[in-house]
Amino acid sequence: MKIETRLAQAGNRQDSATGAVSMPIHHSTTFSHPALGQSTGFDYTRTLNPTRKVLESTIADLENGTSGFAFASGMAAVSCLFELFEPGDHIVASNDLYGGTYRLLEQILKRKGLTTTYVDTGDLQAVETAVRSNTKCIFIETPTNPTMKITDIRGCSAIAKEAGAITIVDNTFMSPYFQRPLDLGADIVLHSGTKYLGGHNDVLCGLVAVKDEDLSQRLYFLQNSIGSVLGPQDCWLVVRGMKTLALRMERHNENAQLVARWLERHPLITKVYYPGLDGHPGKEVHEGQSGGYGGMLSFEVVEESMIEPILANVKLITFAESLGGVESLITYPARQTHFDIPKEVREAYGVTDRLLRFSVGIEHYQDIIEDLAQAIEAAKVGVKTNED
Repeated sequence: MKIETRLAQAGNRQDSATGAVSMPIHHSTTFSHPALGQSTGFDYTRTLNPTRKVLESTIADLENGTSGFAFASGMAAVSCLFELFEPGDHIVASNDLYGGTYRLLEQILKRKGLTTTYVDTGDLQAVETAVRSNTKCIFIETPTNPTMKITDIRGCSAIAKEAGAITIVDNTFMSPYFQRPLDLGADIVLHSGTKYLGGHNDVLCGLVAVKDEDLSQRLYFLQNSIGSVLGPQDCWLVVRGMKTLALRMERHNENAQLVARWLERHPLITKVYYPGLDGHPGKEVHEGQSGGYGGMLSFEVVEESMIEPILANVKLITFAESLGGVESLITYPARQTHFDIPKEVREAYGVTDRLLRFSVGIEHYQDIIEDLAQAIEAAKVGVKTNED
């Protein structure tokens, strides 16, 4: 079946006793044994829960993997994945990386003996050069957060396999509706399910899908041992959200293209990062591995002094952390999502003090543009424009 159908049917036909179309939420933490040495398949909810099983099976199906795993947050999922590696192992990672992942690698995992080299993973030669004899993982975001750099998933996966390493792809921005990294050679795909998969800014979640059965068994052991699993109520919320993913992603995609083109023409905007724009670096690679451009974009204003007034004057758009919900959200990466990255490091790959990240919602695009227009207009006092 097509992905739209699989999404709409998520959670259906899971309760044969009642025929409930909306799957039940199993809050029980423990399950009775029929007899000594026998099990229903459910013993303790950390190990397996009926509601969580539906969500995990769904993400595995959507990403064409063998197994899925649901965690209490996106960072819980990332942390569990890095437990696959040993002290002394080396990781190659996208240099334009979500600040929380960078913080984990640099402030926590480095102390435990894991080292990371950050490169522009869109440059396959740079990736190949960065690989060492002890490299165990190539960790990719594509598009990256927040400058939307594109990485050739097939190319990176081939380099990893040659080196005996695995490829992990953070697919949060695209979702499985637009991009399926396991089909492109990746070994593990990661999502902050809080974002597009949940879709309504009401649930914290991390999701992982794995292609290889051996990796699946190793990750299952880690998930159960560490225990940072997603609770049944939140599992139900994510499944409910995923039912409309196809519809939402199409609208996010349509709106973001229109907003990006409008921003590109604005005299107070110096740069727009969006894969759907002509001339975006890696656009051709992106189109060869993705079915759309998504709802995320970033843009630079002429002067840093405009940032605070823009954030203070948006009315429809909400100044808030996170992304991927139905509501439009705007964020200032230098002071929020990427604050833990040293200024000289983040500025080297484009996360300047003039950059805003915009999660384009599903509202009418004209209302979104009008709100941006009035907020930018309110911020331009004393600013020299490109037209002056």
